[in-house]
Amino acid sequence: MAINVTPLAVTRAKAILESQGKTDWGIRVGVKGGGCSGLSYTMDLCAALTEEDKVFDFEGLKVFCDKKSYFYLNTLTLDFVEKLMDGGFKFVNPNAKATCGCGSSFSA
Repeated sequence: MAINVTPLAVTRAKAILESQGKTDWGIRVGVKGGGCSGLSYTMDLCAALTEEDKVFDFEGLKVFCDKKSYFYLNTLTLDFVEKLMDGGFKFVNPNAKATCGCGSSFSA
Protein backbone atom coordinates (compact mmCIF):
# COMPACT_ATOMS: atom_id res chain seq x y z
CA MET A 1 0.00 0.00 0.00
CA ALA A 2 1.11 3.56 -0.45
CA ILE A 3 0.24 7.21 -0.51
CA ASN A 4 -0.73 8.48 -3.96
CA VAL A 5 -0.30 11.97 -5.42
CA THR A 6 -2.14 13.06 -8.55
CA PRO A 7 -0.14 14.55 -11.43
CA LEU A 8 -1.67 18.00 -10.85
CA ALA A 9 -0.76 17.89 -7.14
CA VAL A 10 2.80 16.89 -8.08
CA THR A 11 3.05 19.82 -10.49
CA ARG A 12 1.68 22.31 -7.94
CA ALA A 13 3.87 21.04 -5.08
CA LYS A 14 6.99 21.21 -7.28
CA ALA A 15 6.06 24.77 -8.32
CA ILE A 16 5.75 25.81 -4.66
CA LEU A 17 9.13 24.28 -3.82
CA GLU A 18 10.72 25.96 -6.85
CA SER A 19 9.20 29.36 -6.03
CA GLN A 20 10.80 29.16 -2.58
CA GLY A 21 14.17 28.00 -3.89
CA LYS A 22 13.78 24.59 -2.25
CA THR A 23 13.84 22.29 -5.25
CA ASP A 24 15.81 19.63 -3.32
CA TRP A 25 13.16 19.52 -0.56
CA GLY A 26 9.94 17.53 -0.48
CA ILE A 27 6.60 17.69 1.27
CA ARG A 28 5.56 16.05 4.52
CA VAL A 29 2.00 14.82 4.99
CA GLY A 30 0.66 13.71 8.33
CA VAL A 31 -2.07 13.86 10.92
CA LYS A 32 -2.37 15.50 14.31
CA GLY A 33 -5.02 15.43 16.98
CA GLY A 34 -7.67 18.12 16.70
CA GLY A 35 -10.24 19.49 14.34
CA CYS A 36 -13.97 18.98 14.49
CA SER A 37 -13.72 15.27 13.65
CA GLY A 38 -10.80 14.31 15.91
CA LEU A 39 -7.79 14.24 13.56
CA SER A 40 -6.50 16.96 11.24
CA TYR A 41 -4.40 16.64 8.12
CA THR A 42 -1.02 18.37 7.97
CA MET A 43 1.15 19.24 4.99
CA ASP A 44 4.46 21.11 5.15
CA LEU A 45 7.62 21.63 3.16
CA CYS A 46 10.34 19.31 4.42
CA ALA A 47 14.11 19.33 3.96
CA ALA A 48 14.95 15.78 5.04
CA LEU A 49 13.48 12.55 6.22
CA THR A 50 13.81 11.02 9.68
CA GLU A 51 14.41 7.37 10.58
CA GLU A 52 10.67 7.03 11.24
CA ASP A 53 9.58 8.19 7.77
CA LYS A 54 8.19 6.39 4.80
CA VAL A 55 9.27 8.10 1.58
CA PHE A 56 7.48 8.12 -1.74
CA ASP A 57 8.71 9.60 -5.02
CA PHE A 58 6.42 11.08 -7.65
CA GLU A 59 8.27 12.34 -10.72
CA GLY A 60 11.05 13.69 -8.49
CA LEU A 61 8.74 15.04 -5.77
CA LYS A 62 9.61 13.43 -2.44
CA VAL A 63 6.67 12.85 -0.09
CA PHE A 64 7.48 12.02 3.54
CA CYS A 65 5.09 10.49 6.08
CA ASP A 66 5.91 9.40 9.63
CA LYS A 67 4.87 5.86 10.60
CA LYS A 68 2.17 6.98 13.05
CA SER A 69 0.49 9.17 10.42
CA TYR A 70 0.90 6.48 7.76
CA PHE A 71 -1.40 4.24 9.81
CA TYR A 72 -4.19 6.75 9.01
CA LEU A 73 -2.99 7.85 5.56
CA ASN A 74 -2.20 4.51 3.91
CA THR A 75 -4.01 4.56 0.52
CA LEU A 76 -4.55 8.35 0.77
CA THR A 77 -4.63 10.31 -2.47
CA LEU A 78 -3.32 13.87 -2.35
CA ASP A 79 -5.01 15.88 -5.07
CA PHE A 80 -5.07 19.50 -6.16
CA VAL A 81 -8.37 21.12 -7.10
CA GLU A 82 -8.45 24.26 -9.20
CA LYS A 83 -11.55 26.17 -8.12
CA LEU A 84 -12.08 29.84 -7.49
CA MET A 85 -13.44 29.04 -4.05
CA ASP A 86 -12.36 26.01 -2.00
CA GLY A 87 -9.46 25.17 -4.32
CA GLY A 88 -6.07 23.83 -3.26
CA PHE A 89 -4.61 20.58 -2.00
CA LYS A 90 -7.22 17.98 -1.03
CA PHE A 91 -6.81 14.83 1.00
CA VAL A 92 -8.92 11.95 -0.33
CA ASN A 93 -8.73 9.36 2.43
CA PRO A 94 -10.58 6.03 2.09
CA ASN A 95 -9.67 5.27 5.73
CA ALA A 96 -11.76 8.16 7.06
CA LYS A 97 -14.95 6.98 8.75
CA ALA A 98 -16.28 10.56 8.91
CA THR A 99 -15.06 13.96 7.75
CA CYS A 100 -15.95 17.52 8.67
CA GLY A 101 -17.65 19.84 6.19
CA CYS A 102 -14.44 21.62 5.23
CA GLY A 103 -12.53 18.36 4.63
CA SER A 104 -9.56 19.27 6.81
CA SER A 105 -10.33 16.85 9.64
CA PHE A 106 -11.57 13.28 9.93
CA SER A 107 -12.16 10.38 12.27
CA ALA A 108 -10.89 6.86 11.71
